[in-house]
Amino acid sequence: MNIAHLLVNSARTFPERPAVSLGSEVLLDYATLGARAARLAAALKRLTADRANVAITLPNCPEYLEVLFGTWCAGLAAAPMNTRLNASELAFMIEDCGARVVFASSRQAPALRDLLPPDTVLLVPGSPDYSAALETAPTKVADRGSDDLAWIFYTSGTTGKPKGAMLSHGNLMAMTLAYYADIDALDEHAALLHVAATSHASGLFGLSFIARAGNNVLLESGSFDPTELVALINHYESLSFFMPPTLLRRLDSFPELAQADMRHVRTVLLGAAPVTPRDLRVGHALFGPRLWNGYGQGESPCTITALNQAMIERAIADNDEARLSSVGIVRTGLCLAILDESGDALPAGEAGEVAVRGATVMGGYLNRPEATAATLVNGWLRTGDVGRIDERGFLTLLDRKKDVIISGGMNIYAREVEDVLLEASGVADIAVIGIPDEEWGESVVALVVPGEQTPDHHALDGVCLERLARFKRPKFYLIVDELPRNASGKVLKRQLREEVAGMDKASLLAPA
Repeated sequence: MNIAHLLVNSARTFPERPAVSLGSEVLLDYATLGARAARLAAALKRLTADRANVAITLPNCPEYLEVLFGTWCAGLAAAPMNTRLNASELAFMIEDCGARVVFASSRQAPALRDLLPPDTVLLVPGSPDYSAALETAPTKVADRGSDDLAWIFYTSGTTGKPKGAMLSHGNLMAMTLAYYADIDALDEHAALLHVAATSHASGLFGLSFIARAGNNVLLESGSFDPTELVALINHYESLSFFMPPTLLRRLDSFPELAQADMRHVRTVLLGAAPVTPRDLRVGHALFGPRLWNGYGQGESPCTITALNQAMIERAIADNDEARLSSVGIVRTGLCLAILDESGDALPAGEAGEVAVRGATVMGGYLNRPEATAATLVNGWLRTGDVGRIDERGFLTLLDRKKDVIISGGMNIYAREVEDVLLEASGVADIAVIGIPDEEWGESVVALVVPGEQTPDHHALDGVCLERLARFKRPKFYLIVDELPRNASGKVLKRQLREEVAGMDKASLLAPA
């Protein structure tokens, strides 16, 4: 079934329900959103060849959902892209997916016109061309099968050029339904506030709300504002939102959040980067038992494992550090395993590569057969993450496979060290890497972003010695103003390794 039917069905049954709101103001009901998507679909059919791809480089805006569903209604595949990327990065992905039509903001369009082939059609919401497209006679939803391409999800590209994970209509439908199985059934009052980018997890979660005719709410300010968040929580009866941990860590700096009626918060969805026990405690103190921490990838969107609301609540009550450090249990309908280098399953407690298979797993990478063959092996998606599963089925992530530090022949997982140091006084953010060492192979380096006061590296060493094996403790510390991150918020560890390896070791702080 074409995933566009999620909107068609909701528009038919609940035409008067709010579909898109800007702050507290309703902009589109479901009847209007459905009609606009059908008109855009007709225009796209005229502008593209059959089954061509459509690039969407829009920020969070009222037009986003009509563009996304209009693309699917036309039987085309959407390639949403992070608008924090620069024009050349966007142009690479647009050409890589062969998009004939690109939806872009007025800010992006001039630079993209200079970089893209002259026959590329750029449509800017609010422009005469866009308005003309909305005047086209509507079309019916194109027939598509569950294996047909629907969403091209471009990976973060922390180690090279981004790759387009090919997600089918069946993948997206399985992801949509898994929300009801593992997160929340949703009801007529459900609203999803898009704090994060609709081109990634927030937009993917939005499909479950569209299917239940829920309200998609955009920030009027266009970016996070604690005063606005308070107003929206107090306004909406049942509000959910996706929040990356980098933002969650800032929330305790905003005392005005105490004015929000947290009984109106339904679910705070966490993910996209490691969530620490401290993050969960901070979030729980603010929002109560409403946190949900999920682990997924673009290759299995938003859906591999999860630590649900009840699990987080119980782990905090029990002060269960191991459980809080985990990313929970496998999602409904999927299989999870820890594999060794040969592809054999490892027993509980042993570290290896996390692998998953099931209905949410991509069909492969667009135009990259070798990368596909290396990632999809014997029916398993090999995630590139290193982890271990305990005897109860809870997964703990340890590191990216490519980031494992090997010192003196021992594997050191950065996540273990980072979790310990993030609990230390004065540490606002942390990244742990390995740099070449003639004697040991690699040395562990901790890059620390200080909080209000700069922490003493000797004190940090003491914290590590209390909670970690001696060989895992950082040999060097470096105080930095911030950590480099890509457009998705992930720390660029390859860049850090190159920068620190080129430094004079005398400039690094070494505990006694």
